[in-house]
Amino acid sequence: MTKDEQIEIPLSKQKMVLTLLGSIAFVGLGIWFLINPPKISNPIFGNPTLIFIVGLASILFFGLAAVTIFRKFSDKKPGLVIDRHGITDNSSGVSAGLIPWTDIQEIKVSQVMNQKFLMFIVSNPQDYLDKVTNPLKRNAMKINYKTYGSPISISSNALQTNFDGLQKLLVEKMNEYKS
Repeated sequence: MTKDEQIEIPLSKQKMVLTLLGSIAFVGLGIWFLINPPKISNPIFGNPTLIFIVGLASILFFGLAAVTIFRKFSDKKPGLVIDRHGITDNSSGVSAGLIPWTDIQEIKVSQVMNQKFLMFIVSNPQDYLDKVTNPLKRNAMKINYKTYGSPISISSNALQTNFDGLQKLLVEKMNEYKS
């Protein structure tokens, strides 16, 4: 591949359908917790207030995830574009858009439970936060920044690739284009 070519990684409709179904299941579970909470004899997990909060949080978080995934189905743009300018991220609801190679200092792997993410340590994280107008997206990116040191993360969850292949490709291209 020459430096003028680009690599496009499409969104995976199959992965998105599975994630959408999982989100809908958790929304249903949250509704059940609100309407007819389970009777648990444990003093902590059986606490009606805790069950209500868990149900509400499940509906809000997974409902937002379901809406975001549903909207991505009509998105014709590739999930990720890699070229000589940088990485253009369109893979999730908190996508960063174009991340120029000149901004990227390091690509790190982070993991939450069994879910791996690529964290892009950039020289100007505040610039990425400032350009986001959606308050939900901005808050999610702020949480990423405080927790992992960068507002920008990419997962292979919605992409037609696996995590290890994506990581290898991005590190390889970063080294190629930054040299």
